[in-house]
Amino acid sequence: MSREIIEAIRSIEAEKGIEGDTLITALEDALLAAYKKTPGAARHAQVALDRGNGDFLVWAIDLPADLEERLLEEARERALQELEAAEEENGERSNTLITDDDLDIDWSQVPNNEMDKHDVTPDDFGRIAAQTAKQVILQRIREAERAMMYDEYVDRVGEVVTGIVQQAGDRHNVLVDLGRVEALLPRSEQVDGERYEQGGRIKAVITEVRSGTKGPQVILSRRDPELIRTLFELEVPEVADGLVEIRGVAREPGYRSKIAVQSHTQGVDPVGACVGPRGSRVRMVVSELRGEKIDIIPWNDEPARFIAKALSPARVREVFVDDGSREATVIVPDDQLSLAIGKEGLTARLAARLTGWRVEIQSDAEFAEAEAEAAFSGADEAEVTGRCAAVLSTGKRCPNTVLPGTRYCGIEAHQALATREAAGETIESAIPEASDEIDAVEVADASEEPEASETDAVDEVVANGAAESALIADTADQVEVAPPPSQD
Repeated sequence: MSREIIEAIRSIEAEKGIEGDTLITALEDALLAAYKKTPGAARHAQVALDRGNGDFLVWAIDLPADLEERLLEEARERALQELEAAEEENGERSNTLITDDDLDIDWSQVPNNEMDKHDVTPDDFGRIAAQTAKQVILQRIREAERAMMYDEYVDRVGEVVTGIVQQAGDRHNVLVDLGRVEALLPRSEQVDGERYEQGGRIKAVITEVRSGTKGPQVILSRRDPELIRTLFELEVPEVADGLVEIRGVAREPGYRSKIAVQSHTQGVDPVGACVGPRGSRVRMVVSELRGEKIDIIPWNDEPARFIAKALSPARVREVFVDDGSREATVIVPDDQLSLAIGKEGLTARLAARLTGWRVEIQSDAEFAEAEAEAAFSGADEAEVTGRCAAVLSTGKRCPNTVLPGTRYCGIEAHQALATREAAGETIESAIPEASDEIDAVEVADASEEPEASETDAVDEVVANGAAESALIADTADQVEVAPPPSQD
C-alpha cells in the first residue's frame, strides 16, 4: 500500500475532525477480515501498518495450546454477554451462532515472549488493501460524523433552536431542518391551531436526542414551557443579564401562559421590563407563539399575595391559606367569579401550576352562605372554616387560621382567650381592643391602589362598621390591614 493512501487518510481525519488513527485502525480490521477469507489463512493473525514504507503487513501468530484455550474461552464469554445485552435492548431473541473463528482475542493479555510471529503477507495484498480502503474509509467517516452529531445535540437537550420547515404535509409529524441534522416535530409536541408552512422558520425546544443507524434523531417540542423562558431571554436584555429572573412558568399551549418574574436590582421593574415600551417586547414573544396570551405577574414570597396576583386579571378580596396542606381558599366579588375561574377553569388551573398551591375559588355570596349555614347548624365555625374563634373590635371574626388543638390563632391576645377557655371559663365573646395585633393582609387590586396605614385602616373599619375581611398572608406573621373598598 502506497504512502499516498496514508497521507490521504491523515488529511481526511483532519478535515472531518475524526480522532487520530481511527481510520487506520478500522482499515487494519477490515484487511484482517479480508485476509481470513483467503485460502490457507492462519487461524490467528494481525494486520499492522508499517509506518516506514506505508505497507500493511500480515503477521501469523502461534500460541501455546493452554493459553489459546483460555483466551478463546474469555473471548467467548465476552461475545455472549454482548449478545445478551443486545437482545435485552432490542427485546428480541437472537439465533446467532458464535464460532471460534468469529472470536476476537484480547492480544494485550498475551506476553510477547509467548507469541511466535511470522510474516504471511500475500503477494497481492496491496491490491486487496486498495479495494478495501475506499469502502472502509467511507463507512467509518459516516459513523464518525453521526457520532459527532449525536454528541453535539445530546448536550443541547432543553435548548431552543431555530429551524426551517422541510415537510409539513404529514398531519402527524413535521420535519425541521436544523442545518447539519433533520429534526422531527411530532404531533404530540405541536400546538393546537398552529400551521407550519413549508419553508417557514420556527423556534422549538430540543426534548430528546436518539441514536439511530442513519444518524441522531432530534425530537422537538413547541409545547415546552422552556420555549417561553428562552423567548423572553432573547427579547428582554434584563432577563438575559440576570437583572430580572423568571421564577416560574405555567402554560396552556395555544391559549394562555402565566410567568412570575422577580427583580434582583433596585429600581428595575420586572413586569415593566418584560412588557417593554408600549408592550413591544411581550408582543414579539406573543407573535412567535402565534397569538398565545401571556400574563406577567410579580413574584411574591407571601403565598396569599402571590396567589391573588396569579389570578389576575380578576380582583381578589380575600385568600385563606393552609400551610400544612398547601391549600388556599380565594374569595372574590360575585362579578369576578367567572373571570377568576376562566374559560373551562383555565385561569385557576394556571394559577395553581404557577404557585404550586391547590386553589379553591368562592364568591362572596358562596362564602357568606357557607358561614351562615355553619352557624345556623350549631356547628363550631372554627372547626368548619378553620378560622380563629376570636371576634375583633369591628364585630367580625378574626380571619386567621387556628393553631392545632385550639380554636384560636397565634396572636398573643387570642391565645390568652384559649388559656382561659382551657381553664374552664365560659367565653361568650372575645373582643380585643383595636390596638391588638391583627394578623391579616389586604391584597391590592390589579390597579395597584396605594395602601393606607394600619391606624387609619382600623379607624375606618370601626367608623364604617361594615369593612370587608382582610386577606390572610401567614398565620404566624404580623401584617397590615388596608382600608375597605368605598361604598357606592
